[in-house]
Amino acid sequence: MTEQTYCDRLVQDTPFLMGHGRLSEQQVDRIILQLNRYYPQILSNKDAEKFRNPKASLRVRLCDLLGHLQRSGERDCQEFYRALYIHAQPLHSHLPSRLALRPVAFLACLGLAAGLALLVYCCPPGTSAASCWPSSQMTWEGSDDLCLPTTHQRSPTRPPRGPPLLF
Repeated sequence: MTEQTYCDRLVQDTPFLMGHGRLSEQQVDRIILQLNRYYPQILSNKDAEKFRNPKASLRVRLCDLLGHLQRSGERDCQEFYRALYIHAQPLHSHLPSRLALRPVAFLACLGLAAGLALLVYCCPPGTSAASCWPSSQMTWEGSDDLCLPTTHQRSPTRPPRGPPLLF
């Protein structure tokens, strides 16, 4: 799975940001001013005036701004997200691109925790993790539905540690 770029995220988040009442006129103006003042190479004075034109509707100005940023490149999109975080933090935390990342991170952490728990459960104290991996002394037997590992020789120093785990 490849990591999303800021431009990809902006394409994904644009319909959400364009939703009625998501961004106020003041928030959009602050974002435009931040991009213009701190990063004039992202938004020139002429661009900032165009995107802050009170004669155009907020929706049109926001659509033009997001389109301009998408065409400008990765760094410009990243700076937009930074400005959005500063001026509209509650909205920033509910962006679709941010919410899409959470389940993947949760599942990765859950898998790591389950693997470590299994390793701790299966390895006796004082042995290395490498010695706990299946060796040539272990075979698999059972039906196609359920395969259970069985060892030919059981170590006398390793008593059973409870009921077997069935996944």
